[in-house]
Formats: sequence, C-alpha cells, structure tokens
Amino acid sequence: MIGSRIAAVGHYQPAKVLTNEDLAGMVDTSDAWITSRVGIRTRHIAGPDEPVDELAAHAAAKALAAAGRTPAEIDLVLLATSTAIDRSPNMAARVAARLGMPGPAVMDINVVCAGFTHALATADHAVRAGGASRVLVVGADKMTDVTDWTDRSTCVLVGDGAGAAVVEACPPGQEAGIGPVLWGSVPEMGHAVRIEGTPPRFAQEGQSVYRWAATQLPVIARQACEKAGLAPEDLAGVVLHQANLRIIEPLARRIGAVNAVVARDVIESGNTSAASIPLAFSKLVEQGAVSTGEPVLLFGFGGNLSYAGQVVRCP
Repeated sequence: MIGSRIAAVGHYQPAKVLTNEDLAGMVDTSDAWITSRVGIRTRHIAGPDEPVDELAAHAAAKALAAAGRTPAEIDLVLLATSTAIDRSPNMAARVAARLGMPGPAVMDINVVCAGFTHALATADHAVRAGGASRVLVVGADKMTDVTDWTDRSTCVLVGDGAGAAVVEACPPGQEAGIGPVLWGSVPEMGHAVRIEGTPPRFAQEGQSVYRWAATQLPVIARQACEKAGLAPEDLAGVVLHQANLRIIEPLARRIGAVNAVVARDVIESGNTSAASIPLAFSKLVEQGAVSTGEPVLLFGFGGNLSYAGQVVRCP
C-alpha cells in the first residue's frame, strides 16, 4: 500500500469578533475571569446566514487553491462536524455542491472535538487501500448554534470556524506524510461533554474533562509519536485540540515536545470543536512557524472522551 500526505491546508473564520468585554455585557463574567481560567480573549462568531457548510466550503476552497487542485480532482469528501442542524443532505455533500464537484463520495464524521484527526486517519486509510486518490478533509463547527448564551460556564468558551486539508497519495518512493493513527475513547464517560436536547445545547463537566486530559492524554500522545517512529523531542510542532490554554500548555510539556512550536490559537479563536486543529495548523503553516517536511503532532480529544492523534509532515 502506498502512503498519503497532506498536500495543503486552509482555514476560514467569520468576520465578526466577540471579545471578553462583549461577553461581560451579556453574562456575569469578566476578561480577567475568562483569561485566567481558559486563556481565551476573542472568538469569531458566524451569523444566522452562515451555516456550517458555508464555513467549510470557504476553508476547503483555500486548501484546494494552495494545493493547486481543482474541485473535480477530489474523489472523497470527509467533513468532521457535530453542529450540523440538518440530517440530509449531509454537510460533505453540501460542500461538494458549493464547490461544484462532479461526484465524490461524501461522508460526515461526528467525533466532536476529535473529529478532524479521525477524518484525517480515515482519509489516509482510504488512500492506502486504494479507495480514493485525493481526499478533501474538513473540520467545521458552528458552536454558537448550540450554545446557551445565559450560561457563563460554556458561552465564554466557544467560537465558529473551519479548517481543511487536501490529502493525496505520496509519489512513488516518497515516505508517507501521515503517520499511523492512535485513537480510542472512554465510552462510560460520554456524559462529560454533551450536545443534547431540543434545541441542542452544549454542556460539559469541565473538571472531569480537565482531570482526564491532564492525567491520561500525555501517555497517549507519546504513544502516537512512537507509532510514527519519532521521539517527542523530534517534533517541530504540536497542534492539540484548542479547548483551554491551561490544558494545552501543560500537556505539550508533559508530552516532552521540548523543541516544538505549540499552537495557541485558542487565545484568539476559542473552542471551535472539530475545526480547532485544522484551523490552528493552517495558521502555523501560513505564518511559516513550521517548515515544509517537518513533523507535527496533531492530537484531538474531547467529546465522547474520544481521542485521535497522528504525526504528519508539514505541507
């Protein structure tokens, strides 16, 4: 089986920015309270006329342009989201229609905050098995659609956005650019992060998630590096799910990624769920913070207490 690689990435965020000061006028909170607990200062908010598939299509178009590919060259679209309001057509199909793709396979993947890294692994497997030659992988969420804006424990966390990657087969003789995935879940703790009800609303048990992330995830993330044949100190970049700066920074240290650039996009974007990893990764690439070919750990975790991580080579 041939390996796969990320040819290019792209991201998109809505124009409207909601600051901590804005939130302080909506609920009983303050900039100091929010930054001290989660590190977030701003987040981007989509309007009522900006659905999930529109956010996704913007990010996808940028990734395709960066890869020098046309929509017609994509034969599989995988879209990670947990905030699609409609069941059908799914978001992947709607993105394909928006971009004018002639007939790709289209699938949505709902693993909440770990959705993008699950979708990336699925794309890698599809290419390796010969089921696809070029895959568009998108993480997109409109968390503000499922937010209770009177609940200060959750409304201060979320933002909207999308990130995308074009995955394709490696040229003959080239080392694989997407390493083996390490994934799993803790099903009995699925109650810790929820989007439930009618209308659906986001809720979480913050302390349970924090303790799980702090105690369990460093070992799992190091195992993802081992599967790629790398030591953590060999990493040039680390992109963790952008949930909370108080989780991201200690987790990166405990992994042992002492030489890596650590994505901290949560500060300006908040928690964008499945969009957070591709959004933060695309920004690192755009800024030149990580060079082409360097190894980067992508590690998603959260909803369902699911996790998935792999080492990729920077496009």
